[in-house]
Amino acid sequence: MVDKPRHIQQPVIEAIKEIDQADMDDLCEAAEEAILDGNGFGWLTPPRRTVQENFWKGVLMVPIRELYCARFEGRIVGSGQLLKPFSNNEAGAHIGQVATFFIAPYARGYGLAIGLLAVIENSAKEQGIKILEVDVRETQSAAIALLEANGYEKWATKTNYAWNGERYVDGFYYKKELAELTRDEPLSGN
Repeated sequence: MVDKPRHIQQPVIEAIKEIDQADMDDLCEAAEEAILDGNGFGWLTPPRRTVQENFWKGVLMVPIRELYCARFEGRIVGSGQLLKPFSNNEAGAHIGQVATFFIAPYARGYGLAIGLLAVIENSAKEQGIKILEVDVRETQSAAIALLEANGYEKWATKTNYAWNGERYVDGFYYKKELAELTRDEPLSGN
């Protein structure tokens, strides 16, 4: 018996500047699955599709937000954002944030989260961001494990950080230094 050759699409992490309807559908489906799994970046239940589409379109319109998506087998299965500091925040111009970071449950276990985080970190470094911060609910054990395994340091806990539909849960704040800082070093403008 001869095996037929198969075309296997490799996972891809990419910056998204524009989004067509097929990709929007994939992104919304992945987000819905993540929300139902408890990783809803604020949502407890999936919002109407129009609300979600408007959210993602809004993300693409904000200059300080960079949207990155993970593709698996050609479809978007997760996302993360790099939030750059506002231009008027000179004192905090060295700090960026990671937001709306998720991989749909059906696409986990393929290294997409590690790749997505690495791409966001690389973009931040290239733009002169020296520290990345991220906050997560205490119940998001996979995200916590990913952050800690990739050099993020927990620096604070906020009690009653979020309502998860059943109870208030604490939030953990993490940071990672992407470049060494000294107290007397002037900040480069972003």
